[in-house]
Amino acid sequence: MYHVKEAFYTLQGEGGQAGRASVFCRFSGCNLWSGREQDRATAACRFCDTDFVGTDGQNGGRFRDATELARHLTALWPDQEGVATPYVVFTGGEPLLQLDEALIQAMQARGFEVAVETNGTLPAPAGIDWLCVSPKGSAALVINAGDELKLVYPQAEAPPERFARLDFRHFFLQPMDTAPGGGSDNTLAATLDYCLTHPQWRLSLQTHKITGID
Repeated sequence: MYHVKEAFYTLQGEGGQAGRASVFCRFSGCNLWSGREQDRATAACRFCDTDFVGTDGQNGGRFRDATELARHLTALWPDQEGVATPYVVFTGGEPLLQLDEALIQAMQARGFEVAVETNGTLPAPAGIDWLCVSPKGSAALVINAGDELKLVYPQAEAPPERFARLDFRHFFLQPMDTAPGGGSDNTLAATLDYCLTHPQWRLSLQTHKITGID
């Protein structure tokens, strides 16, 4: 059984695949925060801006097996066979609480590349095509390699130096979203400065918020 908060067709807004047409599947639940405001102050991740509680979002629901969910997600991709490779992003909450090899294989059998955006604290199933890890606070990583490390900046307990020598293809800093538009002037300035003085890191902006895309 899979519990999905919401699923929708959009453009990827951030990181190494920004601008790419994507089906997003947001799983319910997270291992670093309950999603309830009364628990935020004591959570391992205290700056999350996403609603991942329940299954009542757009195209959300409970799906009994991988075939049913894969069929549901495939229907969200526009019917233009051969024009572009279909792309699905599993996110959350924390997607690795639910994503498994059966669902990955079911999506790939339908021609999709499979991406995951995870906090990196849980093992990843085999077969993922694009693995993005976004560390949160002092939470220990069990995924130390992948396609993209995307660090929300600044985090006192998660300085970039802690991750700079990990085995990722791309390293992104993303200004912490403390204001509409994906980052206050202060966090954006600090992120720009860090990227300029540490060119290993590239700037990631939340373009979906800047452009108003869902």
